[in-house]
Amino acid sequence: MMLSRAELEAFRDKEVDDLIGPGVKLLFVGINPGLMTAATKTHFNYPGNRFYPALTRAGIVDMSDFTRGTPMTDVHRQRLLDRGIGITNLVRRATIRASELSAEELRRGGVELARLVDEVKPTVVAVAGVTAYRQAFRRPKAQLGRQAESIGGAEVWVVPNPSGLNAHDTVETLAEAYREAAEAAGITT
Repeated sequence: MMLSRAELEAFRDKEVDDLIGPGVKLLFVGINPGLMTAATKTHFNYPGNRFYPALTRAGIVDMSDFTRGTPMTDVHRQRLLDRGIGITNLVRRATIRASELSAEELRRGGVELARLVDEVKPTVVAVAGVTAYRQAFRRPKAQLGRQAESIGGAEVWVVPNPSGLNAHDTVETLAEAYREAAEAAGITT
């Protein structure tokens, strides 16, 4: 699905529905939707994003037949839900880059996430992005990995952001971090 920059701009500030089913065990939390995510209504869906390849490499769920940059099918969505995986964002509005968000938006997103976690009761919350986590929860020294604090009774893990802009991590290192959070959630690989 090739969209021009102008076509993508039409999705600025649009929202993407959460992907959460009954019995969610592992709730992945992105920073906010990108424009391609908003256009396709599919989380982590910029063609260079490594989220789905990392889930596949980790053995959490096979998404190898999903083509990034295209809308996700109901079959793919159900595959995630059947594994107990949910996806949401700290901030609901779509932007080109997460750097367009204010610290206040991220803090409000942290409050909203706590409400959501209270409602859906996942075992593990995996926030994809340490900088966003630090701002959203006022934890300036937080590091990647399992956090000492919980949210609504759920274990909190901070995992690397799968964006192609995060050059520090590879699909393999992302897969390793996601696998740890999945194992903590009881999703065996």
